[in-house]
Amino acid sequence: MVALKYNLLMKVFAERLKADGLATKAVIAACMHKLIRQIYGVLKSCTAFDATFSWNRLDFQDGI
Repeated sequence: MVALKYNLLMKVFAERLKADGLATKAVIAACMHKLIRQIYGVLKSCTAFDATFSWNRLDFQDGI
């Protein structure tokens, strides 16, 4: 829930899912899944999180 408030990528992602008519709990679950994938990517690549990395490809991400 905190990521939806402070993480700009999560906020944009959640707003897009809500605009598509997804239920609130489904939006939260999709954001949790996306956050887990972000964490895994940071741990796997051993690099710091870069919010601008996927910003250019944000329109290609469906989420679910």
